[in-house]
Amino acid sequence: MLTDVLHHLEKLVSFDTRNPPRAITTGGIFDYIRAQLPGFHVEVTDHGAGAVSLHAVRGGPTRLFNVHLDTVPSSPHWSADPHVLRVTDDRAIGLGACDIKGAAAGLIAAANVTAGDAAFLFTSDEEANDPRCIDAFLARDHGFRDVIVAEPTNCEAVLAHRGISAVRMQFRGKAGHASGEGAVDASALHHAVRWGGRALEFIGMESHRRFGGLTGLRFNIGRIEGGIKANVIAPEAEVRFGFRPLPSHDVNQLHAAFKGFAAPDALEAYEETFRGPSLPAGDTATAEERRLAARDIADELHLPIGNAVDFWTEASLFSQAGLTAFVYGPGDIAQAHTADEFVMLEQLQRYAESITRILGNQTS
Repeated sequence: MLTDVLHHLEKLVSFDTRNPPRAITTGGIFDYIRAQLPGFHVEVTDHGAGAVSLHAVRGGPTRLFNVHLDTVPSSPHWSADPHVLRVTDDRAIGLGACDIKGAAAGLIAAANVTAGDAAFLFTSDEEANDPRCIDAFLARDHGFRDVIVAEPTNCEAVLAHRGISAVRMQFRGKAGHASGEGAVDASALHHAVRWGGRALEFIGMESHRRFGGLTGLRFNIGRIEGGIKANVIAPEAEVRFGFRPLPSHDVNQLHAAFKGFAAPDALEAYEETFRGPSLPAGDTATAEERRLAARDIADELHLPIGNAVDFWTEASLFSQAGLTAFVYGPGDIAQAHTADEFVMLEQLQRYAESITRILGNQTS
């Protein structure tokens, strides 16, 4: 089976699906996948801005397998063409091989040696934090009860992960000469720095929180920008920050806290630019109930259960919509988004064999 997986992975890696620029059409990689799924009813949809989905169904399944086909941009540090798959004794190297075209190749290979019910959703917008494909799918009468989302989890079922929120803050000050007595209180940059100190102190106070093996609140100030020069009081400043809550956190309460750390007369704007829910989605009681339901399915499918993870996945979007969801795929997240990205051959084989077993009814 590994030979078939590598054949498909070589083809999938050869298609340029970098995001950005997400110059992805309904042809190319989607034409290839359609051709590899005989016996499936296949629907390809263009959601605009390079967001394309392929929904393939065979029989009457109630479980969906989801995998994204877009990749991050390739860096100049690749040692060879990132769109040409290289296979060594123990690994396959190529852009997206780990995150997460290896799983897509495994799904296709498994589909071709089975005849049981199966449903796949391939998408191309995950790396942009712009889930048009998933949103459109969930808005339809899809009829699925549970979903297995492919991301690099070392072939372990991940039942819980953090949410994600990104924020833009705009601070205002009053321009003037930096030698003035009021410079310390008038500077927009000083307001931003004071806000940052309060936010970091708050993060320390959240370290006791726990959910499913995860601890505390992840937080990062990604950019502070503003001011003119050293002897001019900064009239404005912008802060970009993000945080990753536990499933048990109330995200709206966290936003209220972060916004409240700014002096009211200094805050020009507070805008959440992206939010992805935690997995499982819901309040503390609901999240735990959904985690246990996902664990039951993973046990039923004889999949090893791994620890909760800090990275975000679109499995949470399915969970938020009421499906039982967990994450399962080949590869190690440490290899995702790196130059000379790779996935171990043993992981590819193990993943494909497990999907083949789940789909059942193997062909002769």
